[in-house]
Amino acid sequence: MPIVASENTATIALVLVALGILGWGFYRARPFGKLGILAWLQSVALMSPWLLFFGLFAAGIYLNLVAVLLLLVASTGLYIYLGRQLRKAASDTVLPRPDAAEVKSQSDGFSAPESQRPPGPETIKIVTSSPANNELQIIPVPVEDLKAIKGIFGIDTFFATETIPYQDGVILKGNLRGDPEQVHSRLTASLEEKLNDRYRLFLVENQDDKPVVIILPSTNDPQPTTVSQKILAVVLLLATIATSLETGGLLLGFDFFNSPARYLEVLPISAGIWAVLGSGEIARRVLANRYKVGLSWPFFIPTLQIGCFGAIDRFESLLPNRKVLFDIAFAGSAAGGIVSVLMLVTGLLLSHPGSLFQIPAEFFKGSVLVGTLAKVVLGSALQQQIVDVHPLVVIGWLGLVITAINLMPAGQLDGGRIVQAIYGRKIASRTTLATFVVLAIVSLVNPLALYWAIVILILQRNLERPSLNELTEPDDARAALGLLALFLMIAALLPLTPALAGRLGIGN
Repeated sequence: MPIVASENTATIALVLVALGILGWGFYRARPFGKLGILAWLQSVALMSPWLLFFGLFAAGIYLNLVAVLLLLVASTGLYIYLGRQLRKAASDTVLPRPDAAEVKSQSDGFSAPESQRPPGPETIKIVTSSPANNELQIIPVPVEDLKAIKGIFGIDTFFATETIPYQDGVILKGNLRGDPEQVHSRLTASLEEKLNDRYRLFLVENQDDKPVVIILPSTNDPQPTTVSQKILAVVLLLATIATSLETGGLLLGFDFFNSPARYLEVLPISAGIWAVLGSGEIARRVLANRYKVGLSWPFFIPTLQIGCFGAIDRFESLLPNRKVLFDIAFAGSAAGGIVSVLMLVTGLLLSHPGSLFQIPAEFFKGSVLVGTLAKVVLGSALQQQIVDVHPLVVIGWLGLVITAINLMPAGQLDGGRIVQAIYGRKIASRTTLATFVVLAIVSLVNPLALYWAIVILILQRNLERPSLNELTEPDDARAALGLLALFLMIAALLPLTPALAGRLGIGN
């Protein structure tokens, strides 16, 4: 009884938190009128099916897979419809903006390390007077180049009103006159026509959400992978092959490093892990090639617990827009997740008494997603203390953990890139910090979380560089897919509570 009472209290608390978030969102949306309300309704459309699902789940009412899919389809359709209404309303309404504008700092995103900047020719410094403070400013751009740069702007694209020095280039404030994607395309073409490939044009927003143009030399572009980095990638690849074999041995009850002659026994499990890793890498590179974006060699992160935590892929060229960032990040996780789910479901369907692996039913309490799928397929078999399962169940489960870890909304993980693509750099910074704090708290009971928190802190805490066109956001369908991926990440990593597992009939 105390456990049930605590679970009911937790459920009520979660519902109140969710309703509080919706209420706070409505309060923030009201001042913006119809536009704000439509945007708020989009968030309600996305949250409602999950609130309904978990609310019924906590009450002991279980929706079958068809009902869940119908809820998702209806929610996504409503989200897209509201998005169209929002854009239609936005075309007739202009949101009030503050008059004061301070340029948004992007030094961490645009600047390149001094050691990676090749020495260039000495430029002529142009001294101008700033009307705001009557101080002299030095613009680090050659005279002729600056004239050519100013010549690409016009009243039909971007009407530049102020030029400010910024790093090795300039910022131009002014008024955007047209669709951001079309304007950026025209300005970039004009810049290349006048100055070839010597400069890059970024279209971004300042702190007051007003568009500005930033021109930087192409010497600030991301640098290709060095020889030492390639050597490190090969070493990590070999280490990951070894750890994936050792993971297979541990699952079979022996130490592969002490019995390498038994490699044929662990090879199928290791191959399954690499099927998940390989499908994700292939998907990323297919999308990157389609968009003509360079990717570094993959830097795999080996671990004995699950073979590998995934791979770090660094962009070796600037991204044209946030849609491309989303597509590349989502493609890798989607491919790995689909392969993992297919192996998991296939393994559950093939499971029978006498299957190779005997897993305590308690293990299925470790994941809401896996436990629910296992209940749907295996049914009453989960009430036993030991459950016989096909090896594909274990491999698919490992793949889901690998995919879910990379979907955490932090830094340069796939999840962090998805959040940055959908919501921008400011929100991505906050989710990165929040993810790190959550991992630090969870690490008090799970050392694996501490390991990953350290990896994020040291290797992947920074956001991706701003894309060339930061104003054009991903469409509603991409936003819905991104939120779905983040939800499945939580469902894969979040364990079942004892009361919910009892209602599902998992274990005693």
